[in-house]
Amino acid sequence: MDEKALRVELEKHHREGFLWALNCCSQNPIAAEDVLQKVYVKILAGRARFGGRASFKTWLLALIRNTAADHWREENRHQAKLTKYGQTGEISPPIERPDELLERGQIHAALAQALSALAGRQQQVARLVFYHDLSLSEAAEVMGISIGSARTHYERGKEQLRKFLEATKVFDATEFRRE
Repeated sequence: MDEKALRVELEKHHREGFLWALNCCSQNPIAAEDVLQKVYVKILAGRARFGGRASFKTWLLALIRNTAADHWREENRHQAKLTKYGQTGEISPPIERPDELLERGQIHAALAQALSALAGRQQQVARLVFYHDLSLSEAAEVMGISIGSARTHYERGKEQLRKFLEATKVFDATEFRRE
């Protein structure tokens, strides 16, 4: 892929990439920006190359996930060094996320609460499928797990979401059940 086409694809997927980076960085926008910048540098410097084995979006989200994991390992090592020397790092308070600004209605707020209550992998696969419009196989590839494992996490997550939303009386799930 030439540089011009690469830049077009990066611009096309920037918003989704940032939202996924936010998810991978525990909703810390500063860390998400750092991770996304590292990803762009890797790509534009040629250290990460799109091979065409998956869609560009799937490849980009997997690269963001892996870079975020590296970022947090680096941060943990840094914090351990600070602790070792008796220093403390001050953590800034979280800033309201862009997706939170969009979620103003009762259903959106309840869904966000229900999603954050899910187990880690259930939450990741649900966000990839619901918010990033990936298939289960693409989500599995981004997460680095098998399709069967992704399907299990997805189904269990959906069931937990349904139970939570029914319990909070946000909607009556009987009208959405398959017969």
